[in-house]
Amino acid sequence: MAVEKIALIGIGNIMFHDEGLGAYLVKYIEENYEAHPNLTIVEGGTLGFTLMTYYQEYDKIIVVGTGSKEGPVGTIASENAEQVMANESATRKTANEVEITMMIEICSFHEDMGEVQLITMVPHDIIEVKNAMTPETLVHMPKLVESTLSELKNSGISLKRKVSDEVSFAKIIHAYANPKISDFHDMSALVLNILL
Repeated sequence: MAVEKIALIGIGNIMFHDEGLGAYLVKYIEENYEAHPNLTIVEGGTLGFTLMTYYQEYDKIIVVGTGSKEGPVGTIASENAEQVMANESATRKTANEVEITMMIEICSFHEDMGEVQLITMVPHDIIEVKNAMTPETLVHMPKLVESTLSELKNSGISLKRKVSDEVSFAKIIHAYANPKISDFHDMSALVLNILL
């Protein structure tokens, strides 16, 4: 089914090991795939309820982050808003999951809420304070990329790989851990990166 306007939002706190996998994933797609006119890529980090406008202004919102579903590290789940809310007690185990379900609840009172798809992956460690990913989770990131690209394709958006060399997850994680002033085109991006 083709959707007119899609937001791909990666969520999670990059300061807590694998918790930042959603942010790393959207940056990977942004760096390695051509832009699409109907797709907005958002590194949502820990913006929480400030992301609510996307739920109301876009036809479809794909949120990617960590999940607390049963299964080994690397288990990927993909659920629409109805499935998330039907299994609410199993979904509300982490701060991100609580915020997502609350946003779905609040936005569902409005007629203009877009279709929501939540893609999650079971992490190895979201407790330790470390700006990195565990090897146990990092090895599964290509599967998460494929799941996300597949969901985009099902929504009518096929992304084309850039012809330039791949920007690896290792490079992306290193850049997040070691930001440079030269990486920012304006001060608002620098301030936003510091806050996340």
